[in-house]
Amino acid sequence: MPAGRPGPAAQSARRPPPLLPLLLLCVLGAPQAGSGADTAVISPQDPTLLIGSSLQATCSVHGDPPGATAEGLYWTLNGHRLPPELSRMLNASTLALALANLNGSRQQSGDNLVCHARDGSILAGSCLYVGLPPEKPFNISCWSKNMKDLTCRWTPGAHGETFLHTNYSLKYKLRWYGQDNTCEEYHTVGPHSCHIPKDLALFTPYEIWVEATNRLGSARSDVLTLDILDVVTTDPPPEVHVSRVGGLEDQLSVRWVSPPALKDFLFQAKYQIRYRVEDSVDWKVVDDVSNQTSCRLAGLKPGTVYFVQVRCNPFGIYGSKKAGIWSEWSHPTAASTPRSERPGPGGGACEPRGGEPSSGPVRRELKQFLGWLKKHAYCSNLSFRLYDQWRAWMQKSHKTRNQHRTRGSCPRADGARREVLPDKL
Repeated sequence: MPAGRPGPAAQSARRPPPLLPLLLLCVLGAPQAGSGADTAVISPQDPTLLIGSSLQATCSVHGDPPGATAEGLYWTLNGHRLPPELSRMLNASTLALALANLNGSRQQSGDNLVCHARDGSILAGSCLYVGLPPEKPFNISCWSKNMKDLTCRWTPGAHGETFLHTNYSLKYKLRWYGQDNTCEEYHTVGPHSCHIPKDLALFTPYEIWVEATNRLGSARSDVLTLDILDVVTTDPPPEVHVSRVGGLEDQLSVRWVSPPALKDFLFQAKYQIRYRVEDSVDWKVVDDVSNQTSCRLAGLKPGTVYFVQVRCNPFGIYGSKKAGIWSEWSHPTAASTPRSERPGPGGGACEPRGGEPSSGPVRRELKQFLGWLKKHAYCSNLSFRLYDQWRAWMQKSHKTRNQHRTRGSCPRADGARREVLPDKL
C-alpha cells in the first residue's frame, strides 16, 4: 500500500516523471523553491499527522508579480498531480486542498506537497509527515567478547514500521550510582544494534535500555540488568579438523582448538558439535562434548560426506555462576566415511549358523551395548577403548571361525571365499 497518498479520488491521478526539485524540498527543509519563490506560502507548513488523518491545506499567492491570482494553480504530492476536485478556490489569492484518510509517508524525510503556478513552476512547498509514534522496543540482548566491550541489539516494536524517521538510543549506567551514558557505535551487527567498545566495569551490574523517538512521540523499553561476566561469548573454535578413524566406515574424528580470545582469563568452556549429511539440511547436535577439544562421531553411514561444525560456550568466568553465551558455529568442515566392504542385501553373504554366538544372549547384549554407543557421539577415552577393543575382539573371533569353516562360506566369483564380518550395528 503506497504511503503518503490521499483518498481514492486522489489515488486515481497518474504519476508524472519525478521532479528533482521536489525531492530536495523536504531534505533541505526549504518551504519555498522554484521560479515563484517568495510569491506564495503553504499553510500549515510541514505538518505531522497520524495515519488515517485528514489535512486541510491552503496555497496563498502574494500578488507578486502584480495581478497574480490563485486561478490556474494546482497541487502535486510526491510528483503526482492531484485531481482538481480535491481543490477549491477560497478567494482570488487562495487555493485550498482537502486530503482524507492519509497513509504513511512514502519517504521518512517527509512527503513533498507542492503548489504550482499555471505554467508548472513551483510557488511553494511543504513537507508532509504521516506515520505512527514509536512502539516500546523489546527483546534486548547483549554480549561481550573480551570482557571490556559490550554489543547489544533489540527489536524495534510489535509492528516496527512507523513511516517516520525514528531514532533509537541505547542507554546504560551502573546500577546503583552511575550516570546515564549513551552508546555511539550503531548498526554494528544489524539495523537495531550498538557497540560499547570500552570503559566498562566488571563485578558490577549494569542497567541497559533503549529509547525510541520520532516526530509523533517516544517510547522506552524495559530495563535489562546484567553483569558483563554473565554475557561473555567467544569467536567460534578455530582449526576444526575432521578425519577418518582408520578403516572404520561408521566413524569420524573431530578435533579443534580452544578460542584464543579468553586464554588469559580464568574460565571453563563447553562445546557442541553438529553434523549433517552432504545432501541434507537437517543437523544432528551432539550436546555431551563437555570441555574436551576432540570427539569421535559414531553410527555414521559408510561412504558418505558429512559437514561438521563446532561452537563454544565459556562459563564460570571469575567464578560467575551463570552460563555464558554460545558462540556462532564454526565454518563447516567436510569429510567422508570410508566405503563399506561388506556385501549388501543379495550380495551373497552367508547367514549365521544357528547356535553360534551371534544368536546367543552374549551377542545380543553386545549388540544392545554397541547399538546404544553408535546412536551417540561418544567422547570419553573409556568409551573409545571399550568400543575399539570390542571391534577388534569380534573381528578376530570371526576370522578364527571362518578359518575353521570348511563348509557354508560364500564363494566369490573368483573362487575365493568371502570373510564374513560382524553385522553393522
